[in-house]
Amino acid sequence: MTTNSLWGGEASPKCLISGLVDMAAAQPDSVAVVDGENEVTYGQLMAWALRIAGILQKRSVREEEPVAVMGRRSAEVVAAMLGITLLGGVYVPLDQEYPVSRLAYMLKDSGARILLCTDSVPCLDADAERIVIPGPHDIVQNPPAVPQPVACRPDLPFYIIYTSGSTGWPKGVAIQHSCLDNMAEWQASHSPRPDLRTAQFAPLNFDVSFQEILGTLRGGGTIVVMPERLRREPAQLLRWLIDNRVERLFLPYVALQMLAVAATAVPDLSRMRLVEVNTAGEQLLITQQIRGLFQRLHGARLVNHYGQSESAMVSSHILPTNVGDWPDLPPIGVPLPGCELLLDEEREDEPDVGELLVAGLPLSLGYLRQPELNKERYVSVAPTAHGHTRAFRTGDLVRFENGVVHYLSRLDSDVKIRGIRVNLLEIEAQLLTLPGIKAATCVVLESASGVRTLRAAVVAADDGPPLDLPAVRDHLRQVLPSASVPLTVNVLADLPRTPSGKTDRDQVALLISEALRARHSASATTRTRLISNDE
Repeated sequence: MTTNSLWGGEASPKCLISGLVDMAAAQPDSVAVVDGENEVTYGQLMAWALRIAGILQKRSVREEEPVAVMGRRSAEVVAAMLGITLLGGVYVPLDQEYPVSRLAYMLKDSGARILLCTDSVPCLDADAERIVIPGPHDIVQNPPAVPQPVACRPDLPFYIIYTSGSTGWPKGVAIQHSCLDNMAEWQASHSPRPDLRTAQFAPLNFDVSFQEILGTLRGGGTIVVMPERLRREPAQLLRWLIDNRVERLFLPYVALQMLAVAATAVPDLSRMRLVEVNTAGEQLLITQQIRGLFQRLHGARLVNHYGQSESAMVSSHILPTNVGDWPDLPPIGVPLPGCELLLDEEREDEPDVGELLVAGLPLSLGYLRQPELNKERYVSVAPTAHGHTRAFRTGDLVRFENGVVHYLSRLDSDVKIRGIRVNLLEIEAQLLTLPGIKAATCVVLESASGVRTLRAAVVAADDGPPLDLPAVRDHLRQVLPSASVPLTVNVLADLPRTPSGKTDRDQVALLISEALRARHSASATTRTRLISNDE
């Protein structure tokens, strides 16, 4: 292990729980959450959360006990998350857009015996007690006992979030309060103003949602919940941002690019209130449309963030004021306060290039019931310059240059699609559960404009019937989130191999690319059969 490291400086963040309680006391009449036509003030939100905590307390929920929450992004979900936190429980978000079987697995694996949900969520085949999240008016009419907020404890788990796993099912990661204390205080002090009006754009199972919600509430700002339909309607999203006077936005590169393209059709952006746009989740590519958007926003800054589910919010890079100075591939920046970044060199002749390891405050508690994986990814290191002895292997190849981190590529099978982490091995594992498939692999194709798409290749069993590719597609839709479902499933006679016997993903990608080109050529013959998820 190299001694090459970067340090973000000392940090002593205030306890997030006490910070939120103090904020509600200091500005009880300020608007905390806007959800459609409904506005919830800080005083109302805190009272709502404490009374939800009282409902959980009556059911004997204790500190460190997981409590699942399921529903659309809403004021109800924000209140439920805070209620669990104030009681000392562990928030387990379940995105209702996920397949029911995947949600049931996450609920069971988390160990949650209570499921708080809005009244529109699907039924899950689980043993957890289902409780509909009461609205603020229901609480006022039937007020339960209100507990005192739990005492601050840095090692107390805050949430469990699920990320892709190589077994075919997701793995849970436990994040403690110290990670969130640091992130929320940094976000409040890092932005142009702490009290920005912030869109709640990220899905509940994406850890950026905590940055949106907690970073905003910690700074006294307003969360504006974005309607789900706008995620795929960039032109309407642009109008919504203007109409709702949104000042801060978090979104992945692909969504930013789509928004920038939509903006080219809008002659006047003078009503746009954006002062900060934060992007994370995948490599940021500065396109002509993105440059044009920020030239028209007159002073709004673009910030590139980096982190993982296993190490919440690691580094940040603010792009220069002059858009003309922006590089095509911006760096992922410098570590946050309290964060130490280590470099495990790949080659002796490149001492500034290697796998990135994260130590310090962003480091999570680890995976649930995964001792071997924890041993592999959360490693012991010799005491660093700042006294850290435990670090997380990110699997990312990076370069340190003049105190700034530049992302190069992934070292393992995780990729980012639309800003969401996707594990190629997880997709392959699900394909191999089907009896008619004897081999499978998944690759990523990237267009000239930088858009990534997933493609799968399978080999049919010798003695089986012809593969029912629509059934294959349906199976993947039932067990994987939409970002993990390949756009096409390709049947090959065999999978190409490298000299060492491994699947040659580059060659598979080439075969699929050739087949796609042939598909659009009337005179060509395809080497694979393609079934599109959109057909």
